[in-house]
Amino acid sequence: MEKILIIDDSLVQADVLKSILKDNYDVTAVHTAEAGLQHAASGMYSLILLDVIMPEMDGFTLLKELQEAALTRRIPVILITSLSDVEHEVQGLIMGAVDYITKPFNPMIVAARVNTHVKLHRYQAQIEREAMIDELTGIANRRYYEKYCELKWNDAVRLKIPISICMFDIDHFKLYNDTYGHPAGDRVIATVADKIAARLRRTTDFVARYGGEEFVAIILGGDAGEAFGYLKKVREEIEMQHIRHTPPTCDWVTVSIGGVTVTPQRGDTYETYLKLADTMLYDAKRLGRNQVVWCGEHMEQMKEN
Repeated sequence: MEKILIIDDSLVQADVLKSILKDNYDVTAVHTAEAGLQHAASGMYSLILLDVIMPEMDGFTLLKELQEAALTRRIPVILITSLSDVEHEVQGLIMGAVDYITKPFNPMIVAARVNTHVKLHRYQAQIEREAMIDELTGIANRRYYEKYCELKWNDAVRLKIPISICMFDIDHFKLYNDTYGHPAGDRVIATVADKIAARLRRTTDFVARYGGEEFVAIILGGDAGEAFGYLKKVREEIEMQHIRHTPPTCDWVTVSIGGVTVTPQRGDTYETYLKLADTMLYDAKRLGRNQVVWCGEHMEQMKEN
């Protein structure tokens, strides 16, 4: 059930709105701007109904704060007021409100407008989700990764915990494509992605398709030895699928993996360590493929063979 937040200092008006909407939505009502901000930031709301006239902070000021906060800027806001003049309506719409409802409430109008904007929000959220998912593999795409990696890097800096960056590449993939064709190659990419994602499924793990036959993963927390051992299991899992490749070059589909673990300091950059992970991947391929090469926090290199 979609969640709706009502922010209105009038208990009576809030109860009226709640009675109109409660049969079709999960409705929460709060009566101060501060409580409204807290609830909006902590809940997955599909719509906010916001009273313009409130003590301490008026609806326009609160709307501005909602628009400026990353956690709430995408939540559509319908302004509610007894003011029916065009000036206030225009002001609210310019500031980012999606609609305007005046008091006293007409239940049919309230229900219809809420229904319209909840559907629009759901549709927009679906479009955004689809835009962040790689169609072939069902995992995150490059666009999603580029948004996510900086967030996780900043978390590691703020919390002073290790972060591991990992690059994967399917071995001899061009040869596989040339031998079996692109549809078979697509199936291999999808299978490898599925096996990586199945292993990297903890809440602190993230995996995305980086492009072509390459993947990237981010692991928050844990030391280099732990990450190295974990990725060895991922590599082994893919090899054990026994997807036939092109003997004698290689019997089975395998992956090479390179990565780095670091506890970042302020001033360090994500791109520096991504390049280091890519260098480790290059070393894994240079040393014979189908192996993990890792860089520890003291720049020591760990290899399987």
